[in-house]
Amino acid sequence: MRRQAGLAPGLLLGSVLDALLADPRRAHPVAAFGTAASRAENRLWAASRARGALFALACAGPAAALGWGLQRLARHDPVRLAGVTAVTAWTVLGGASLAAEAAAMSRALTAGDLDGARARLPALCGRDPAGLPAAELARATVESVAENTCDAVVAPLLWGAAFGLPGLFGYRAVNTLDAMVGHKTMRYAKFGWAAARADDLANFIPARVTALLTVALAPVAGGSGRAALRALRRDGGAHPSPNAGRCEAAFAGALGVQLGGTNVYRGHAERRGALGDGPPPAPEDIDRAIRLSRSVTVTATLLAAAIAHARNASGACMPRFPHAPGARVPGSSGVRFMIQKDFRLHGGDNPSRSRKGR
Repeated sequence: MRRQAGLAPGLLLGSVLDALLADPRRAHPVAAFGTAASRAENRLWAASRARGALFALACAGPAAALGWGLQRLARHDPVRLAGVTAVTAWTVLGGASLAAEAAAMSRALTAGDLDGARARLPALCGRDPAGLPAAELARATVESVAENTCDAVVAPLLWGAAFGLPGLFGYRAVNTLDAMVGHKTMRYAKFGWAAARADDLANFIPARVTALLTVALAPVAGGSGRAALRALRRDGGAHPSPNAGRCEAAFAGALGVQLGGTNVYRGHAERRGALGDGPPPAPEDIDRAIRLSRSVTVTATLLAAAIAHARNASGACMPRFPHAPGARVPGSSGVRFMIQKDFRLHGGDNPSRSRKGR
């Protein structure tokens, strides 16, 4: 029996657990990571790219190493490996919580409760909610659903399929670090550079897979795959992020709405390119975006399980000690602070270098 026989069923079961249970409410492993990363930042911070790279490596490396150790301990028992993979996948996936937060926003907007909707926005993105009209709140929500379908679902599943537990742990660590320090602010312009670039690299393929799945599944949301593909090809590069723009453009085309525009972060306005054609999103478009996101989640889960099964069937073993996704720094998107799996820390809507700012 192959060493990784339990990986594919573990990914499937983990996705089912996320759909049924959403995020664990207490003793969340990401909480411990967020606390440790914050302490490391306090010790290592300096206005230096080198110190930022050291910080990213010091945090993401042990996370990937922990996954490698757990996988090695369970490698000879497919049932044990499936169980450990399922629990790990459950803790790093966030599709159910994303859908729940977006649905709550839709209900608030439908009821005309703008104050309630504005109060909910920080759970989905980092824009200033004060004074935002219903159309802008709806746009922010659809954009968050689009991007976080990649960051909270597709990307961790693909990394898990490719590298097993080290991939799941490592990806979540890199994505969390990016959301913590990957902002284009005075404090993080240099220190957060490595984390932001590593996250760009980690999401490069998953974002494009997410966009293509969105194109294929557009009819699920009553949209057109052809329109989604046209928006993806025409507008995907108009977004400052090399990854988020692909997801958001595909969702915009699939839903027949226009995303992008001016976003305000901490009092600073940033202009984003227009994505898609049509009117601004309405509350009912949030519901359609949730339906589309769930369809992409199911398909991505099956795809990841198929990849893991194919790797196992072919005898392709996982690396004995894979590089942590944040270890090699190239020139490289809520429901609370990622200490509680905030989608802003799943790569959510935070103003950041050229790649961020949903």
